[in-house]
Amino acid sequence: MPVQYSSIIDEHLTVRSNLGLFDISHMGEIEIRGAKSLSLIQKLITNDAAKMVDGQVLYTPMCTETGGIVDDLLLYRFAADRYMLVVNASNIEKDLEWIHAHSEAGVAVENRSDETVLVALQGQNAPQCLQTLTEVNLTTLDYYRFTAGEVAGIPTIISRTGYTGEIGFEFYVGAECGVDLWNALYEVTNAIGGKPIGLGARDTLRLEARLCLYGNDIDETTTPLEAGLRWTIAFNKGSFIGRQALVRQNDEGIKRRLVGFQMLDRSIARAHHAVYRKDQRIGEITSGAPSPSLKCNIGLAYLPIEMSKLNTKIEIEIRGKRHPAKVVKTPFYRASI
Repeated sequence: MPVQYSSIIDEHLTVRSNLGLFDISHMGEIEIRGAKSLSLIQKLITNDAAKMVDGQVLYTPMCTETGGIVDDLLLYRFAADRYMLVVNASNIEKDLEWIHAHSEAGVAVENRSDETVLVALQGQNAPQCLQTLTEVNLTTLDYYRFTAGEVAGIPTIISRTGYTGEIGFEFYVGAECGVDLWNALYEVTNAIGGKPIGLGARDTLRLEARLCLYGNDIDETTTPLEAGLRWTIAFNKGSFIGRQALVRQNDEGIKRRLVGFQMLDRSIARAHHAVYRKDQRIGEITSGAPSPSLKCNIGLAYLPIEMSKLNTKIEIEIRGKRHPAKVVKTPFYRASI
């Protein structure tokens, strides 16, 4: 997947106004099978997989004992004894080691990443475009649900999630079918003026939607509570890795929070730029970029809780000079999905 096919701005706006096609096969797929699959998953993740039904997808962090985030992932339930974890590309081996280290008898863990191609359609025209290639009734496929069906005659797992803030679908197929699926989707995408989308626009789209990027906005030094992911922690489901640390942090109150900010001049904040308030360094940028949709420059940063309120004025140091910004509400951009 290249950084860009044409230009980041052009590709970004194409997804917002029409349709974009993404090759995201770099993501990892780990299958967990067996009678004790749910027991293992409940121990690994902070969210509650016991509430899932077949055909449902769940977003969840997976944490260390200290509450730091090992990875954030999508959990697919195929059956009571069969699940799939879709993990970040850079974490595939680390996640496998973590899962194996906490596994138990009665569970099989298999890395399906190399044999799986993952392609996505994102944008407001995704449903009508995809419907021309499949007999699956897409109007019955709800958000964070998936089903099996054919796309362009290819056996496919069709999922409705997304990482852009727009309505969209993901397609999991065997590697031997990947090129044929891409070509079929490209043909119908191109026919309505849609385009293939690179990593650059994928990053600006997810930033506008305030979707965290592992390694930038979240990692093992940050907790779901600090990252604004309190809704992904099922404290009442029983024991899971990191629960004690997260209960303690929740009871004591977090000391910092991941917030959105908007630059007040034309400067562009980037990851690792320092954040100041009244000559005191108070944080560091985790993600920053121009927003093609909003035509301003935005970003995310962890700030002390007392300095994280909306409209708080901050300064970002860029090449030795400080530039004005303010804390704003997120997501920066919200589409109807």
